[in-house]
Amino acid sequence: MGSPKTLATGRLALRPPMRGDEDALFELHADPEVMRYFSEPPWTDRERALRQIDDDATAFERGDYFRFAIILNETQRMIGNCTLFALHRQNRRAEIGYALQRGHWGKGYMKEALDALLAHAFDDLDLNRLEADIDPRNAASAVCLERLGFV
Repeated sequence: MGSPKTLATGRLALRPPMRGDEDALFELHADPEVMRYFSEPPWTDRERALRQIDDDATAFERGDYFRFAIILNETQRMIGNCTLFALHRQNRRAEIGYALQRGHWGKGYMKEALDALLAHAFDDLDLNRLEADIDPRNAASAVCLERLGFV
């Protein structure tokens, strides 16, 4: 059960992370506001971004999980990511996770990216259940998930 290299939307491309994304990835995960509801503190080590990209690319190729870099077509720059992980192929379920750089909040980019990710999960990977575990204080994330049909 593989995954295509790129998913396209009107304003975005979703593709595996690659070398060259490290500055944008570090910026994303070093921002205390972005990381406020994550289960780890903001990153302080720039090398962490390179290690994460390498780990994600390997996992993507092996089909262990699929972390897509969210690329803004207008700038060709990574602005966030979204992930299908904890795949249980026999039960046809997975979990999703996502993060978006603060400068791009409130513009509908995450809903657009997750629409493509969900279509890929259900149509291409033949999953029948997706879960998202969010901090209940993260109201913006809850609204996004509700707009996508999560309950």
